[in-house]
Amino acid sequence: MAGAIDERVNAAVDAWLRWVPSWSPGTHRARARLCRRCTGSPLLAAAGLTSDVPHQVTHALVSRMQRIIDRRVDEFTAEQLPALHGELAGEELWSAGGYDPTEGLAPEYEGLDPDPDPDDTEQPFLFTLAGLAEESRPAPPLPRPPLSQEEKQRLRREIELADAQAEATGREVCFALVAHRTRIEAAIHRFVEPQIQAMLDELSQHLEPPQ
Repeated sequence: MAGAIDERVNAAVDAWLRWVPSWSPGTHRARARLCRRCTGSPLLAAAGLTSDVPHQVTHALVSRMQRIIDRRVDEFTAEQLPALHGELAGEELWSAGGYDPTEGLAPEYEGLDPDPDPDDTEQPFLFTLAGLAEESRPAPPLPRPPLSQEEKQRLRREIELADAQAEATGREVCFALVAHRTRIEAAIHRFVEPQIQAMLDELSQHLEPPQ
């Protein structure tokens, strides 16, 4: 499986490298809230990305790596954890319906709030994507049949195994990502840092010198 993870990481980094040249500061609005996906992620350290790199750039890479981890956990669950797989499949069917604004997003937007942060200087939003999702939510389904104590215990054991698989895969992804540091840093130096420097230079031109 290690070889497959290496191949997936290589393909994901290649995709990120194709995306980076299209990034620019003016196309992505900064957010005040911390990103739960990126904050403290060991993937950033493995990739050699520092806090100076814009969040949208790092988020696009972290999300691609997270997809690899999630995919491997899904495969492991389907192959080895029948109780958990059945529970997840049943829950998905039971709660299906309604509009989901986060479905099908590109990796660079995955895991982010689909609505912009409110700004006190702007007019109130006429609607939000989260609000549309809430309005289109179907009526609550009937309660699912309760699990027996034995089924609950088995489900807990399988959840622990799935969590362990996620941690193990995360470590594999980090080790594989280290090998791509040179390519990642080169892309940051070529496509991201010049734009940040240009933005800082423009800002400094509009600052008045101290009296």
